[in-house]
Amino acid sequence: MTSSVNLRSLVDSNKLTGPNFLDWLRNLRIVLRSEELGYILDVPLPDPPAADASDEDQKAYRKHLKDSDMATCIMLASMSPELQKQHESMDAHTIVFHLRELFDEQARSERFETSRLLFTTKMTPGSSAVQYALKMNGYIERLAVLGFVMDYELSVDLILVGFSDSYSQFVLNYRMNQISTTILELINLLSRQ
Repeated sequence: MTSSVNLRSLVDSNKLTGPNFLDWLRNLRIVLRSEELGYILDVPLPDPPAADASDEDQKAYRKHLKDSDMATCIMLASMSPELQKQHESMDAHTIVFHLRELFDEQARSERFETSRLLFTTKMTPGSSAVQYALKMNGYIERLAVLGFVMDYELSVDLILVGFSDSYSQFVLNYRMNQISTTILELINLLSRQ
């Protein structure tokens, strides 16, 4: 339990105020996963079982309800007072749905800005190829968090396209040999240059 108490400090120290929704949600998912409650954000509360439902079904329903209550309390405790008031009568799954509606425009703006950086960033001549690839990987991973996941081939191609002319031989060899790598493997190749 010590580790979950320490992890809870992630959301305690980064209370949801609105503009920080995506970062707060990422931290919340970490905390809930550590407490085996992560599924609550993605699975709505089930309907109560029928009176003649099996003991197993009754028990599963009670567990889901208990887990949802715990996740809801963690969420509410990590929000600004204004957001707490707006969401105190909702369950965890509904809160996330509602917050996405409130702050999705922010996510779209961030997705656009990150995409712009990803598609326009070029490696500066004389700079580190590894640092450039790490920066590009950061943009790619941020887009994935924002809901836009690219396949690894496109991701690698975007990195290769932005290399400075001094890496043209590397790119040519990479493409001619039809090397197929992940971004991390590409970075590893670059670090050996």
